[in-house]
Amino acid sequence: MRLDIETLKILDLIVRLGSFAKAADQLNRAQSAISYQVKKLEQHLGVNLFDRSKYRAELTPEGNAILTEGRRLLQQAHNLEILAERFSQGWEPRLEIVIDGSVPMAPVMKALKRLSEMDVSTRVQLRTEFLSGCQRWFDKQSSDLMLVKDYQSTPYLVAKPLQPIDFKLVVSKEHPLAQMKNVELKNLHEHVELTIADSGNTDPQSQDELQFGGDRVFYLNGFMAKKESIMLGLGFGWVPDYLISDELTAGDLVELDFVGGASHTFTPRLVHSSERPLGRAGQLLSELIIEEFAK
Repeated sequence: MRLDIETLKILDLIVRLGSFAKAADQLNRAQSAISYQVKKLEQHLGVNLFDRSKYRAELTPEGNAILTEGRRLLQQAHNLEILAERFSQGWEPRLEIVIDGSVPMAPVMKALKRLSEMDVSTRVQLRTEFLSGCQRWFDKQSSDLMLVKDYQSTPYLVAKPLQPIDFKLVVSKEHPLAQMKNVELKNLHEHVELTIADSGNTDPQSQDELQFGGDRVFYLNGFMAKKESIMLGLGFGWVPDYLISDELTAGDLVELDFVGGASHTFTPRLVHSSERPLGRAGQLLSELIIEEFAK
């Protein structure tokens, strides 16, 4: 028996679903056929992949090591399939973009509108994540593009900087901090800080670089919810300028007079992986996004 991709897929599915029976159901095959294929793989490799002495079959240490390497092969095979699609004559069938929720959506939507007017047949999937969740999803799902506030650079990632985005530290005009001068860190710790949960970190207490380290923190799942909460006087927090320019002009929101500074600027980046070269639609959409952010 030769080691093939389909057998590795079956092994991966058994482990992910937790049983031979569930894997068989999902594949619409008899459990005995699944078990036979795994047994043949064990005989071919000369090791037991599963410990069958327990109520539920569990991976042996050898099986776990082989599955780890097998998953790398599956990912490489998946990347080859993507390359084959993108080197074909037509448009790629699917394009996935993951975007940090702090980045303005208007330029992206305008770029997608221009793409749709060109009658491109590619299906586009847009997903919003926050902080490290963007890169986590990008890597896990082999996404085509990510538009991020920050990311961990590798030799395979190609990043293009976009127009900088300003953040302001603000409160409602009715909040006790609104009229305070020379606000210090201890003053902030007396009130509720509103922040965005990192969708890539399972620890709800994890902090990004702009948090102030107080005990009274509310984690929200998006900047619109954060803006509304601040408007209601629930607490203070960082919000992108593009979301609150009208409220600041009208005086409904007030920029804090914080001694550490109440303004922060970051440069978003449009990133793709050289291991997964962009197809025609991906290249075109990248150009359109860059153009829209430059306006």
